[in-house]
Amino acid sequence: MSHHCGRFQPAPMTRRQMLRQCGAGFGSVALAAMLGHEAFASTGRTPFAPSRPHFTPRARNVIFLYMDGGPSQVDTFDPKPTLKKYDGKPFPVKAEPTQFDNNGNTLASPWKFHRYGQSGTPVSDLFPHVGRCIDDIAVIRSMTSDFSEHTNANYFLHTGVGLQGRPSMGAWVGYGLGSECRNLPSFVVLNGGLIPPGGLDNFNSGFLPATYQGSIFKAGAMPVANIKPTEPSAAAQQRKLALMHDLDAGVADQFGRVDAIESAIANYELAFRMQMAVPNLMDLSDESKPTQRLYGLESSNKPTQIFGRQCLIARRLVERGVRFIELTCPSVGHDRWDQHGNLKDGHEKNAVAVDQPIAGLLRDLKQRGLLDETLIVWSGEFGRTPFAQGKNGRDHNPFGYSMWLAGGGVRGGVVHGATDDLGYKAVEHVRTIHDLHATILHLLGIDHEKLTVRFGGLDQRLTTIDHEAHVIHDVIA
Repeated sequence: MSHHCGRFQPAPMTRRQMLRQCGAGFGSVALAAMLGHEAFASTGRTPFAPSRPHFTPRARNVIFLYMDGGPSQVDTFDPKPTLKKYDGKPFPVKAEPTQFDNNGNTLASPWKFHRYGQSGTPVSDLFPHVGRCIDDIAVIRSMTSDFSEHTNANYFLHTGVGLQGRPSMGAWVGYGLGSECRNLPSFVVLNGGLIPPGGLDNFNSGFLPATYQGSIFKAGAMPVANIKPTEPSAAAQQRKLALMHDLDAGVADQFGRVDAIESAIANYELAFRMQMAVPNLMDLSDESKPTQRLYGLESSNKPTQIFGRQCLIARRLVERGVRFIELTCPSVGHDRWDQHGNLKDGHEKNAVAVDQPIAGLLRDLKQRGLLDETLIVWSGEFGRTPFAQGKNGRDHNPFGYSMWLAGGGVRGGVVHGATDDLGYKAVEHVRTIHDLHATILHLLGIDHEKLTVRFGGLDQRLTTIDHEAHVIHDVIA
């Protein structure tokens, strides 16, 4: 079933339309939600109601492990022994213009690679924990981006277009499938401390209803503002909401189906329910000590603790039916994965922060029977050059880099695509961000060409209308 702009056309009277005729209606909605007045439930699809996919899905949820800044492919999942031959020597092929134009000599990886699992896929010493999960992972070594600058590349990765203002992929997933969780948003961003260049527009709803934008949760015990009622008692809150209801009831302005009003009403309803759901979500006291250790919550390294908590909360969000969860990286004292200098120290600190928690997440989901229906995506916005920036850093490289998928219908233990012998440019099964988005939607049971919204006179979609996009079937089980 496709979603088209007809969703936004006048429809028979719904609860929201009735409430719109009563002033702003926010108090009425919150009161109705609190009192459980299901008799007013809309007969039409509410913004958060689950929708049927186009075909049988392999995954129900997505966890996007966003590696902010661009990890180096030749130092993580794409070993290139040829670099050792030229290490410290001029780069043997023509180099494209780089972001900072401070190109040095060829730079071999300072880390060794080892083969893991039955598949024997090589993984860098940066990721020993993830390496032991490699038989559940499909590594794609031939990703490309259209942009070499962080902000545009981030918009491209998150929205399919390198400009500000488009809906994020998490918003598209929520719009296409709704939510299986009544008490939490369909798209949650667990902020470890670093918001990507480009800011919150990476998580925006663009021209989709504002209901579907990402909700930013901080890593601490109080993830969102105003999550606790300010009233001293539930009775006091009820009296306040009842007064708002009475005031609203005296107003009968007609607003029509306006997105801002629809979304505000839905968000006020959801905000009330979140006051109960979020504290329970963030309270990890019911998690066993072995589980907490698995994720690295007892690590002596603070960034590992932070990202471990994010990964554990991501699992709890999946258990509650949240569709799309994105994790941003914690600060390790360096500029993200963006090591223009001091590559070894910076990449090691970033890897230590995320390696154990990611492996813990994969193992925990698997032992709970959730990995088969949860798609894990690990990626930065681009890769890094196989030649040095200055003497000991790497510049941005959009021409060929690595990312990986796991769970949710993915064929584990495989490597797809390849870069050249120097790890510079993708040369085999070259893949684009549009291909990645098409594959994510496909695993969720969505035909990327049918999930459209009429905007600007065109049927817009995540994979855009002016580029080809192909599902990466080679990594699907």
